[in-house]
Amino acid sequence: MISSRRNPLVRRLKFLASSEGRQEQALLLLEGTHLLQEVLRTTHRPKEIVATNFWLERHGDLVQALPAETLIHQVTPSVLEASLTTVSPDGVASLVPLDSLPQAVNQAKFVLALDRLQDPGNLGTLLRTALAAEVEAVWLASGADPLSPKVLRASAGAILQLPYQRFGSSGQEAVEQLAEQLEWAASHGLQVVATMVPGSSAAHSCLPYWQLDWRKPTVLVLGNEGSGLHPRLQACCTDCVTLPHSAAVESLNVAAVAVPLLLERRRATMTFSTQ
Repeated sequence: MISSRRNPLVRRLKFLASSEGRQEQALLLLEGTHLLQEVLRTTHRPKEIVATNFWLERHGDLVQALPAETLIHQVTPSVLEASLTTVSPDGVASLVPLDSLPQAVNQAKFVLALDRLQDPGNLGTLLRTALAAEVEAVWLASGADPLSPKVLRASAGAILQLPYQRFGSSGQEAVEQLAEQLEWAASHGLQVVATMVPGSSAAHSCLPYWQLDWRKPTVLVLGNEGSGLHPRLQACCTDCVTLPHSAAVESLNVAAVAVPLLLERRRATMTFSTQ
């Protein structure tokens, strides 16, 4: 039983909240029971878990489901609280090898590309929606880290099942690298679809989203929360769509825009496959 906040395990877990810590230890920190349940639903195997005695006593089914080689650290509630970013931890955290995460492949036929998204909540919602819509890969131009604790919580661990690729260490570098990837996609027959604000000058040649043929291999490109889609990325797009809405609001949150578009693609492909 670890009862001291000065124990090296505390420093190690706190370091895993950072990108540097994750890369150095080659581990992903997942906070909470729900994320552990998500791990056990997939092919991932926790290398270690950190849990209070109370949690272990109440969740014998999850403990039994752990691989035999999983190392269990028993800690006091105060030690767990000192180790995690969650304000009130529910009693457990799990550590999963980074190399077990799915990797994006170029054969994907339905891709979500995100331009420098900054808000962890938005990114988490988008990843969860992407998983629900059967997106095959996510391309990220820097922005919020998909492996950060906030994004993992907001996405309910969607990244565990969603292949992704993150481009660039700086904004402009990331934009350029994503642009090259979009150009590659277009040259290989994918329609690269931008979203535009209804009524804007850029939207005059765009289709309402339901008129696009979503059955084609598609990359859906969504812009930054504050500045929208970077002109360099916009220039790479082969098509554009709008999500018509009342003029009472100037624009919608990027996560709100994504939901009908992603699910429209799934509806279109499901309808086509049953005909």
